[in-house]
Amino acid sequence: MSYSYRYPHTPDSRTTETFPVMQRASIRFFRRVTNFWRGLFFNIGARGYYIRDTVRGMREFDTVAHETIRQMRVIGVDSVPLTVIVAAFIGGVMALQTRYQLFAGVELSLVGLATRQVVILELGPLITGLVLTGRVGARMTAEIGTMRVTEQIDALETLAYDPLAFLVVPRLLAATMMLPVLTVLADAVGVYMGYFVAVTFTDITRQDFIEGVRLAFGTFQVVYSLMKATLFGMAIAFVCTYEGYITSAGAEGVGRSTARAVVITSVAILVLDAVTAFLFAPFLQS
Repeated sequence: MSYSYRYPHTPDSRTTETFPVMQRASIRFFRRVTNFWRGLFFNIGARGYYIRDTVRGMREFDTVAHETIRQMRVIGVDSVPLTVIVAAFIGGVMALQTRYQLFAGVELSLVGLATRQVVILELGPLITGLVLTGRVGARMTAEIGTMRVTEQIDALETLAYDPLAFLVVPRLLAATMMLPVLTVLADAVGVYMGYFVAVTFTDITRQDFIEGVRLAFGTFQVVYSLMKATLFGMAIAFVCTYEGYITSAGAEGVGRSTARAVVITSVAILVLDAVTAFLFAPFLQS
């Protein structure tokens, strides 16, 4: 099934150039508006059908199970080094910058509090999602897009395999499960690196930083971080697999789909981050 949008051809419709000159500007404008809204609603519907078929593919457990485990390794385990490096630098820089922005009279424990809040509530899940969009999301799009343009997906359908159950569902499940795990790792590494940098390179004592980390801590803060990570994982898998699945026009199309997938996923993650903060920020007060 094709989920990409193509403008329908209507042979009996008159071209804009056949109308009087004075009418062409308005006709061209209204046709562009019509095509825009037609394409928008068609793409929304196509993504709706894609979600439906993906959910339907989850019933094929034998096809999904083995590939899901492999994708968990590709998405999760192979991404651990990059996640650790990014989180370590974020936590260290956050603690260092916070310390040198404090003015006289402010409790030094604020450095630990600020590092914990920023890493766990915002930068941990957000940066992990954005970084994995480039590493994992681009790979998903390129792999599935290459299979589409080389007709491997058509071959799966010929052999009575559901390509969504084999290609999309395992990646969706793996990303949804592994992004929270990587986020927990990023949060822990970020806070610890903030502690290490603050204690080693500034005048903050171990007791000051730990006191700040413990101050006004609530378990919902961790739940909030994991909620974000789960949504980001679903967004990465859905957008990137969809863009790969509708790829066309050979190698150029694969490159175009990959770039589009990374951009759309990055924007989607930022939007989800803002919506989540708007809905749940009032519950973060301990």
